[in-house]
Amino acid sequence: MSQSALVNLAQCEWTRWSTGMHLLVTEPAALSPARAIVDTVLDDVEDAASRFRPDSEICTLAAAGGVRTAVSPVLAALIDAALAAARWTDGDVDPTVGSAMIALGYDRDIADLDPSTPRLSSLTIPSDWSMVEFDGRSVRLPAGVLLDLGATAKALAADWCAQRVHTQTGSGVLVNLGGDIATAGAPPNGGWHVLVQDTDDDPASQVALGADTGLATSSTRRRQWWRDGDLVHHILEPRTGRPADPVWRSVSVAAGSCLAANTISTAAIVRGHRDPDWIATLGVPARLIDRTGAVRTVGGWPQS
Repeated sequence: MSQSALVNLAQCEWTRWSTGMHLLVTEPAALSPARAIVDTVLDDVEDAASRFRPDSEICTLAAAGGVRTAVSPVLAALIDAALAAARWTDGDVDPTVGSAMIALGYDRDIADLDPSTPRLSSLTIPSDWSMVEFDGRSVRLPAGVLLDLGATAKALAADWCAQRVHTQTGSGVLVNLGGDIATAGAPPNGGWHVLVQDTDDDPASQVALGADTGLATSSTRRRQWWRDGDLVHHILEPRTGRPADPVWRSVSVAAGSCLAANTISTAAIVRGHRDPDWIATLGVPARLIDRTGAVRTVGGWPQS
């Protein structure tokens, strides 16, 4: 997913978390402080929620052996959002899939994971989001349970970045964290023009986003690797601990926040054929591409 060229806007691009980051502001003088704000948010989220850093709070929780542990306000907010997503989707978006991810071989940053190398199976402990005891300031996880907040943390980080940039600089802003997009403040004339295209061989769609909007794409093709002779991806069916059936190779959703958009798009991948009717009841625009490349739109997604 990428933005089309926009005139009279200041922007910068970089790579972090093994994905492309893109920041655009309507006030050129705001670009430097905006980038500093975004970097601070990303640092805080990484310190709290990275599965790949042994010193992160997530890894400290996993090592606590079932003992209740105090958490930072950042991790508390991330866990609160993840549990809300699990509750709202009836467990289709579940933050306790960390051990299942490791059992599938996703045990390091995707940039360091050779997708062509077969990996061996390992034991995983059955778990679900209802096992997380969270009081807003501390957490107790059953021994052996590892949180994976990937389905919600990056999207919430995009929302935080956009909101804080606008609040602290007054500029209109669009933040794109690897396809998790959030806007805040007044957009440029005609809106923020975004090209929605998961992979180069996917059909493209051009959309215009207004203020305080989120857009997210969940994909079964972006993060893939081989496991026991099968090509697997990173969106799991929490009840089985296995990758969801790739009925949809990507789902894009626009909503009032990036967190909401990503929650819906991730649940859509998990629900497969059940999903379009569910999305239609939510009244949000969505674009689903099936395994053959055919496009289905619901909720008023603009036709390309």
